[in-house]
Amino acid sequence: MSADTGTAKGVRNSLNALKNKEKMTKKAAGKATAKGKKSSNINMLDKNGAVPNSEPFTATILTLFPEAFPGPLALGVHGRALEGGLWRLNLVNPRDFASLPARTVDAPPYGGGAGMVMRADVLGRAIDAVADLPGPLLYLSPRGARLDQSRVVSLSRGGGVRLLCGRYEGVDERLLEHYAIEEVSLGDFVLSGGEAAAMALVEAVVRLRPGVLGNAESLAGESFADGMLEHGHYTRPAVWRRRSVPEVLRGGDHAEVRAWRRRRSREITRARRPDLWAARRRETTRKKRT
Repeated sequence: MSADTGTAKGVRNSLNALKNKEKMTKKAAGKATAKGKKSSNINMLDKNGAVPNSEPFTATILTLFPEAFPGPLALGVHGRALEGGLWRLNLVNPRDFASLPARTVDAPPYGGGAGMVMRADVLGRAIDAVADLPGPLLYLSPRGARLDQSRVVSLSRGGGVRLLCGRYEGVDERLLEHYAIEEVSLGDFVLSGGEAAAMALVEAVVRLRPGVLGNAESLAGESFADGMLEHGHYTRPAVWRRRSVPEVLRGGDHAEVRAWRRRRSREITRARRPDLWAARRRETTRKKRT
C-alpha cells in the first residue's frame, strides 16, 4: 500500500486522530489562559481542514511538538492579546499526515550519514493543508538569512505567518525547492529544533501588532527602530551601590533628555555594533545625495 493510500484510509477511519486533536487543543488552550479559562484562539489543525482566515494576525506552526506551544507566548502582553483575539495560534502536527499506524515522519538520508531527515511527502501534505492560511511560509534554519527588525516589521504588517519547525538533520531539500520556502535564521548557532526559534519570531512580530502593547509609543525608541541600539534606562533608587542616575534624567528638561538619549544611543551602537553604525552612516549619506 502506498503512503498516500494509507494516509487517505487513515483520514476516513481513524477516530484516534480526532481524539488526539481534541486533547491537544485543550492542553494548549489551558496553558494560554489564566484561571483555567479556555482560549478560543488556539487551534489544533489536522488533515481535515484549517480555520478560515480572519482579521486577527494568524501564526500557524507546523511542529512535531505542538504541546510546546503556546509556551511563553501565553504570558504577559502576548498572552493577553491571544486571549483578547488580537492574534490567533494554529498548531499543525505533521504526524497527522503520515501513514497509519506508525505515523513515521522521517527516514535515513540518501548517501549515508548520521541522523534522520524529515520526509518531503509527509511535510508536503501538512503544508498543503494550510495553503489557504495567511502569511509567507518560512523554515527556521541556521542556513537562512538572519532575521532582523526590518523583516519583523514587514511580517507584522501582513495577515499572518506560517512556520515550519525542523527536527533531526532537517527536512528533505526537495520540499524547500518545491514550495520555494524561505529559510530564516535567528543567528549563527544550532538548535535541536525550530520550536524555540518559532516562538521568538512570533513574539517579535505580534508585539508590533496594533493594540498588543499598552503604550505603542514605547516602540519608537527601541533598539533597531532607527537603525541604532537603544539607550540605557534608569529607575528608583536614585543612587544604588554608589552609582547615581545621570543628572540630566532627573532635571525635568525633556529636550535635554531626548538629546542625551540620542547621544547615548549613538555611542552604544558605535561601540557594540559597528556593523549597524556603518550601515546607518551609509544610509544617511545616501539620503543626503538624493
